[in-house]
Amino acid sequence: MQRIDITYDEAGPDESKRQFPLYSIIYSNEPRNGATFSIESAREGIGDRNIMEEEDTEETEIQSPLGPMYFIYRPKGKNGRKDEIKANWVSDANMNAEKAKGPDSHPILGRFHGFSATGITLAEFTKIIQSLHPIRTDNAPAVGSTPGVVPAAEASALKIHPRVFNMIDCWISDSESPVVTEINLDAVERNANQFNGEGLKQDGDWLSYAISDSGGFMRYRVVESKGKHHKIEYQENGGGTLTTSATIEFDMNNGTFAETANRRRFALVRVASYNAK
Repeated sequence: MQRIDITYDEAGPDESKRQFPLYSIIYSNEPRNGATFSIESAREGIGDRNIMEEEDTEETEIQSPLGPMYFIYRPKGKNGRKDEIKANWVSDANMNAEKAKGPDSHPILGRFHGFSATGITLAEFTKIIQSLHPIRTDNAPAVGSTPGVVPAAEASALKIHPRVFNMIDCWISDSESPVVTEINLDAVERNANQFNGEGLKQDGDWLSYAISDSGGFMRYRVVESKGKHHKIEYQENGGGTLTTSATIEFDMNNGTFAETANRRRFALVRVASYNAK
């Protein structure tokens, strides 16, 4: 591993104001022969990246885990190390799913990926490409997620564990809500026992969490989102016939708290309004 760069793509005029992380990775065996292999990511506004001005070039196509991949290389010939190899952009599974919603939809988790190499053979380049796979597991936070986001619900635009909203609501035997008006989302992300993702399921617009010991559920759907301000409908069922419902509006901001001699910033949900139905 030679270098990793993280950059951010700004939201477009018709998108919620946020930043979208992009990355580039460069691998090199510099001590030996200077061969390199690199991966770049992009979200929108891409152009051709496999254009070479030199005349001594050839083109080919291979199958990859991301689908057919078209690339160009120089010098010509199937054998020997190449001075340069460049593949055009290919889209990942998230990009394909998000673009399938409509031609005007904007990717959130989806990315285009571009691959380049120098000083290696076509066979070595193909072997590396065909070995590619996502390194995160189903229990790891998705690339580009917000603190408190749960990976099992990648189809939802807002991904916060429903237990967060359970903390806002009072017990059914009580009457005063909201109980908690600020929740540390960094803690939610780290506390995998309390906020585990095993019972999470995307059901249409609803992100639902099954309560295994009672047969009940907690779930919410986004009613409206404007930048960092969100309005949701939250429902809860303890396992019987009664399902309670509330409309909650909240802002996603940053806060600070004292930690020994320093102050630490954290992402938080701050309740703006609460209305039980």
